[in-house]
Amino acid sequence: MKIPHKYLLYHNKWLQPYIRRLLEIMTVITYLASLLFIGALVYEHGFIISNAELDKLNTLYRSVWIIFLIDITLHLFLKYQDTKKKYNKLTWVLSILLYLTLIPVIFNKPDVSGGVLHFWEFLHSKLYHVVLLSIYSFLHLSNGLVRLLGRRTNPSLILAVSFLVIIIVGTGLLMLPRCTVNGISWVDSLFISTSAVCVTGLTPVNVSSTFTTAGFVVIILLIQVGGLGVMTLTSFFAMFFMGNTSLYNQLVVRDMVSSNSLSSLLSTLLYTLGFTLALESAGMLAIWLSIQGTMGMTLEDELAFSAFHAISAFCNAGFSTLPGNLGNALIMNNHNAFYIFISLLVIFGGIGYPILVNFREIILYHVRRLWVSIRTRKYEKQRIRHLYNLNTRIVLIMTFILLTIGTLGILLFEWNGAFAGMSVADKCTQAFFNAACPRTAGFSSLDLTSFAIQSIFIYLLLMWIGGGAQSTAGGIKVNAFAVIVLNLVAVIRGSERVEVFGRELSQDSIRRSNATMLMSLSTLFLAIFVLTILEPTLPLLGLVFEVVSALSTVGSSLNITTLLGNSSKLVIILLMFVGRVGLITMMLGIVKQKKNIKYKYPSDNIIIN
Repeated sequence: MKIPHKYLLYHNKWLQPYIRRLLEIMTVITYLASLLFIGALVYEHGFIISNAELDKLNTLYRSVWIIFLIDITLHLFLKYQDTKKKYNKLTWVLSILLYLTLIPVIFNKPDVSGGVLHFWEFLHSKLYHVVLLSIYSFLHLSNGLVRLLGRRTNPSLILAVSFLVIIIVGTGLLMLPRCTVNGISWVDSLFISTSAVCVTGLTPVNVSSTFTTAGFVVIILLIQVGGLGVMTLTSFFAMFFMGNTSLYNQLVVRDMVSSNSLSSLLSTLLYTLGFTLALESAGMLAIWLSIQGTMGMTLEDELAFSAFHAISAFCNAGFSTLPGNLGNALIMNNHNAFYIFISLLVIFGGIGYPILVNFREIILYHVRRLWVSIRTRKYEKQRIRHLYNLNTRIVLIMTFILLTIGTLGILLFEWNGAFAGMSVADKCTQAFFNAACPRTAGFSSLDLTSFAIQSIFIYLLLMWIGGGAQSTAGGIKVNAFAVIVLNLVAVIRGSERVEVFGRELSQDSIRRSNATMLMSLSTLFLAIFVLTILEPTLPLLGLVFEVVSALSTVGSSLNITTLLGNSSKLVIILLMFVGRVGLITMMLGIVKQKKNIKYKYPSDNIIIN
């Protein structure tokens, strides 16, 4: 046997197991280093620390930096071919940027001034190191979470646990001394963290006077993560930066984000993030133009205010930095454009990402068609008939119907009530705003206790239905509600099939919609029953409103959130969590799934009349 063959055999038989074990140990170490780095970063910026503590933290940062360098180097030298296949261009760029941090270590500070000195100082700066290590830490943890899917763990359980972990982390962050003015109890911190991650908006404390700028930054980050979805973010970063993942991982993520195929999985994640950032940026600009120079703020404060409310509105969170939410005197007068922009962001965030992706496909189709007509100077008569898919049609029609009914109903019952003394334009704007917010933003411009009982019932209905599936909104979703109504119509008409727009709805859609409605009503009844025991002195209507608002992740209240005891707050926290994760998802994660069987029992009928 030739020497190269002997070496290859020796390498594969004896060295490969040790190399694989070494890299596995190194991967675990990098995960721990990532967690330590993020924890140290939070400690540095969340507490008031001494110089001695800062020196210890800098030593920890250097240790994490060395671990990351060793990890990359070992992968490149010991398994170059596998690493080359796994890494994409962006991963190579990040690796090169990390290796550039060795330049200040190898070379002394240049004596000459100019670009070389500035480059050396930039590579030696703590900011460059911290940003780069933060990106690496987040990417490693994201990759680890997605790789966990390959362990055949229940995806629904992982989704629920991921939200729970973010809520716990957010609770700790909001309790940091630099995040609050005079501190906050752990129950209230847990409540607000859950409300932010679950994009609800219910708060047991006055947010504007409780939290500092750092606290608001934490809240808006929790809202953004909760609005996009933990798995959407981690899956995107793991697949986009860390290279290929297993086929099983991609199948699970595809089901989570409702992608059409594996080939379009990364593009679906990109569209989700792209649409979110684009609409939030456009909303921020629109809000800033509507308030510019009218609230006595500096330019930086106006931009921060606009960014916070654009994200909060698109994610249907309902948080505001103003005392009294959006009913503050600074914004109530002569700011109708502001309320309209907030309402539009709430609507776009609540119709769902699949509809936004369908909009993109429709726009691209018309652009291509127009371009072909211009290039050939012939009008193309043939066109695709079903540009709007069935899900898009149902969601858009139901959204329009609910907004119209809500606007007209609230306008009718509050014309001489809560809207008394307003101009016609203000009344129409406030009616539209208060019809959009129950689906499911939770912003408030007026005290809901001043609304007529009929308006409160309209609010309850809109909150219970919510927005579109795969959106930032809560509720049972307009998709499920439409299927339930169509099924009811089919039963009344004596039809054996549920048909709409030339399509027959699948039995699975009908079964899941009916199950969602039943589980929602059962959960609401149980929660209201428990709260009547825990809070016997509070009015029943207020408790019902609070429970529906929490389960539907709305955030509106009849001013009883601050009156709840700690036990009642924990019930509301659980409702917000269940409402965001989803009742069906929770059951799929808890209940053991029954395997499909090959046989069928004889069918029979039950008398229902």
